[in-house]
Amino acid sequence: MNPLDIDYVRKQFPGLADGFAYMDNAGGSMVLSAVAERVVDYMLNSSVQLGASYQPSVDAGARVMQARHSVMQLINAEHPEEVIMGGSTTHLLQILCRAIAPSIVPGDEIIVTNCDHEANIGPWVKLCESRGATLRVWQVNQESCELELDDLQVLLNEKTRYVAMTHTSNILGSINPVAEVARRVHAVGAKLCVDAVAYAPHRLVDVQASGADFYVYSFYKTFGPHFAVLWGRRYLLLELPSLNHFFIGQDVVPYKLQPGNVNYELSFGCIGITDYLLDVSARLGAQGSERKRMQAAFDAFEVQEDLLAERLLTFLRQRECVRIIGKTHIRDRVPTISFVVEGVQSEAVVRRIDEHRIGIRFGDFYARRLIEALELDRFGGVVRVSLAHYNTLEEVDRLITALDQAITALR
Repeated sequence: MNPLDIDYVRKQFPGLADGFAYMDNAGGSMVLSAVAERVVDYMLNSSVQLGASYQPSVDAGARVMQARHSVMQLINAEHPEEVIMGGSTTHLLQILCRAIAPSIVPGDEIIVTNCDHEANIGPWVKLCESRGATLRVWQVNQESCELELDDLQVLLNEKTRYVAMTHTSNILGSINPVAEVARRVHAVGAKLCVDAVAYAPHRLVDVQASGADFYVYSFYKTFGPHFAVLWGRRYLLLELPSLNHFFIGQDVVPYKLQPGNVNYELSFGCIGITDYLLDVSARLGAQGSERKRMQAAFDAFEVQEDLLAERLLTFLRQRECVRIIGKTHIRDRVPTISFVVEGVQSEAVVRRIDEHRIGIRFGDFYARRLIEALELDRFGGVVRVSLAHYNTLEEVDRLITALDQAITALR
């Protein structure tokens, strides 16, 4: 297998050409030219309403269906109608909870974590409040900064209806054992909803292998447009009521859960993500099915990201005043790295890095419950560096030099 050609990779992301080092990728990745070209192509050549009998409308509908099949392949869904597209993960989770609501009754229990993005907590909290269900919280272990399976087991019982969790925390970077969680959740007759926004840029998504019942993430974190996908098991989606117009029946999946329909051009643009993965895999010399070739691309991405992350983590471990939040080595985690500097507000660190044309960020990243649970709000949140496979060692070294200067000056 050939090594990853970073120079070629970076040329596929036009935004990288400005010399700025983008290390806020968990907030939003750079966009592929292949994605932008497809969006433009659709808008200029297929900008008609779907559903008509005239040929341009038929052709446009085929392109949107092509997009759904591309996403189905990307996430390894079993059926195309399991692919629900929408504006954002936050929006799709709100739609899901709205659809689930009629099935929830007083006495039911729903479990959320305190380390998720609020997108996968707030809708479940409101669902419990509106339907009289009991909310239980699976809390991160204060010492390990991990979601411990034994703690979940204490919360699970025959009243549990749903468990909502993150595949990877956007603060901690830890990869959670969702397949094992799914096994335990299903053992008590409950269902699992997984937010994979912080996971999908770094590992090839496989919704079937995840064991989840619902799985959601955003394409604008995975090199695509500001758009998102919600996957659900087909039989479960069919059980949900229609949220669309009264004449859109319960069996019309996914349209019944896409009020106002999808954004056509952004849907078509998402095909560019798969195009890119297959292009990279060809340059790697990968063979086999398209899924195997996409996996080869992500395997190469992981090697690059591990190299970058370990370089940064090594520096952070050596600074006594720095506390890494989460795992201090790269094993079983993604290169989303958060830390605080004792006695220093996180904003002060980041403001100094801004001067070096390096993009990192400070704050709670909508994981406010975790920040407060770990008492990191006294720092104004964490400093977060979120790397992607298109970042380079040279960029990381630039960051390390800037951080070293900033921490020394602020301390």
